[in-house]
Amino acid sequence: MKIDGKTSFLLLIGYCLLLSFIASSDSSLEYDYYRESCPQTHRIIRSTLRRIYDRNSTVAPAILRLVFHDCFVQGCDASVLLDNTAFMGSEKDTPPNQSLRGFDHIDFIKSELENVCPGVVSCADLLVVAARESVLLAGGPFYPVHTGRKDSDRSYPEVSFELPSPLDDISTTIVRFASRGFSEKETVSLLGAHSTGMIRCKFFERRLYKFGGTDQPDPSLDPEFAELLRSICNNTQTQTHSSSPSPSPSPLTTKSNQEQAMKMDYEGAGSGFGTLYYRGLLQGRGILFVDQQLTAGEETANWVRQYASDVSMFHRDCAGDDEAFEYPSANRTQWRGADKLQTSEFIFVVGWIAP
Repeated sequence: MKIDGKTSFLLLIGYCLLLSFIASSDSSLEYDYYRESCPQTHRIIRSTLRRIYDRNSTVAPAILRLVFHDCFVQGCDASVLLDNTAFMGSEKDTPPNQSLRGFDHIDFIKSELENVCPGVVSCADLLVVAARESVLLAGGPFYPVHTGRKDSDRSYPEVSFELPSPLDDISTTIVRFASRGFSEKETVSLLGAHSTGMIRCKFFERRLYKFGGTDQPDPSLDPEFAELLRSICNNTQTQTHSSSPSPSPSPLTTKSNQEQAMKMDYEGAGSGFGTLYYRGLLQGRGILFVDQQLTAGEETANWVRQYASDVSMFHRDCAGDDEAFEYPSANRTQWRGADKLQTSEFIFVVGWIAP
């Protein structure tokens, strides 16, 4: 089944989402760093990824999720690509990363680069440029990418457990993102990645029935919307256990790996990138618990209302043009690995996304 990259990423849970890894004053990163050593770098990555995407549009969310899991752990250093050895564990083997995909696509793009510029372009730079191209394929805004990163020679599996979870409440979400130097406004903007995509029932079913040890659904969930989600997930159970042929999926759902999934942009692509997500939260129609929890905090709820009423503000912030992104906080510059990032470099890295 062909999945439209602009309207339907498969949102799984690995842990988290749309991240803007922006930051520091490291002078080793430059715009067009490979202009002399490999001037074709961006063109090769763009064209190769487009060819893969035309055959398999799930490559975009797969790469976005890979980059999120790489950058959140120790900065954008490609440590997530390293295999385990006799002396070192691998981030790939930790529970948050075991469902990561796209490694083969990165290998193929890297081979195309090596054919033209052997030993020049780092895997770390390949990942962040490929993420930018994936954002564009998904209908998101363009943002400049600074390059010149060096690849890590060690993995950090123990830090992978710090990745955010879609089950986090608002306090936990704020703390997790703040530990990487992101403000509450930036956190709300980053979670806006969930304005497009698809999420499987198993990642929100617990909100629909015996939530929090009760016999009731999550009280923050709109009752009519909860009923719609229940109908989709009940259909999943019927199809999964039935030996009869499965019916065609409705416009609201898709069948993948014996599971139905709900479109994040369930009113259609015309609703606008970002608009439906924030307006839906104000109506109690956030699919993931972590999303709906943005309305539970005073400051985060304020930003939800602002983005809901002015989607252009969301687009500007996502593109890294806002002053808060231009002048990163002290905490962000102290973040381990932050020296591998650059101001105004906004990466839509959507965790909870997988093909």
